[in-house]
Amino acid sequence: MAVEDRLLRALAVLRWVVLVNAVGLNLWRHDNFVHPWAGIVVVLVLVAWTAYATWAYRDAARRTTWLLAADLAIAVGAILVSPVVKGEQLRATIPGFWVMGALLAWAVHYRWRGGLFAGACLAAADLAIRDQITQSNYGNVFLLLVGGPIVGYMCETLQLMGVERDRAERAAAAAEERTRLARAVHDGVLQVLALMQRRGAEAGGDLAELGRMAGEQESALRSLIRQQDSVPAEAGEEGEVDLAAELERLEAARPPVVSVATPGTPVLLPAVVVREVVAVVSACLDNVARHVGLEAPAWVLLEQISDEVVVTVRDEGLGIPEGRLDAAAAEGRLGVRDSILGRVAELGGRAELVTGGDGTEWELTFPLDPARPAAGAR
Repeated sequence: MAVEDRLLRALAVLRWVVLVNAVGLNLWRHDNFVHPWAGIVVVLVLVAWTAYATWAYRDAARRTTWLLAADLAIAVGAILVSPVVKGEQLRATIPGFWVMGALLAWAVHYRWRGGLFAGACLAAADLAIRDQITQSNYGNVFLLLVGGPIVGYMCETLQLMGVERDRAERAAAAAEERTRLARAVHDGVLQVLALMQRRGAEAGGDLAELGRMAGEQESALRSLIRQQDSVPAEAGEEGEVDLAAELERLEAARPPVVSVATPGTPVLLPAVVVREVVAVVSACLDNVARHVGLEAPAWVLLEQISDEVVVTVRDEGLGIPEGRLDAAAAEGRLGVRDSILGRVAELGGRAELVTGGDGTEWELTFPLDPARPAAGAR
């Protein structure tokens, strides 16, 4: 609507320009009129309608079908009445280029179809009053039939560009807001959770358990912030992202000490899938940092096997005691169930856990085609 408003405001200026041209030409050719007073009436109608149209098209609520139909009808009528007012020796119609106002209004409002319809009506009216078609008449008709649709198509293109620009601006604003919130979380919530974890461990007793839970929440929030930063914003929801490159980012700025091995070629997946896979791997690494140690080594291996992607996360800790995961879920600590198993299941993949005295290994399998679940997905 904003694009249409601006175009119609420009058209209002054009209406007055072509009106001045029409009035000037009719005054100059006043001797061509067989019925001068009728010619004056027609010109006054053009002036009055130009003033009314300038006001009417200004408000979107007044741009009804009736307004555009009346605009086109007056233009067609002014053409058809020209031989009656000027006589049989008609060389030029009374409105002349003034009919551009109606033609372009239809093109702006109804796009190329409206421009084609209005151009056809005006061309038919111009041909109907001619005894013979001259090169000049043909040129006028050609411009009407071609100019209307072209202007309409350009108007539609501008509107689509405006919609895409607005969408991009909203996406940029949303990204900026997410960054601001991430900073707020980092500066406030994460620091408080870290303090609660440290003080709880020092106090012991029930406060120690509260501190441990605060530490889990701190790790979860840090994982979300890293997840947001790991996938380029410009990729969008529909674009493809290299999973290998995004996993390699995990080596740089996080405990534990991570070594990432990836294939020599990109592993392209939809951005939303890459975001979730990186979040799953980050959750696995957070568990290593929490239960094995911040300086403990961890390994991430990415493989592409046939139509599946396999990500293996391994550490050298003491392993997970039998029944520990079920007990944690019963106590309300759902990090593994939600952050790892839940995300894997939503992506149609499967997760296999091998744990013991020589460490813990997660084998995460995802389909290359997110619409097709991996074999044995759960």
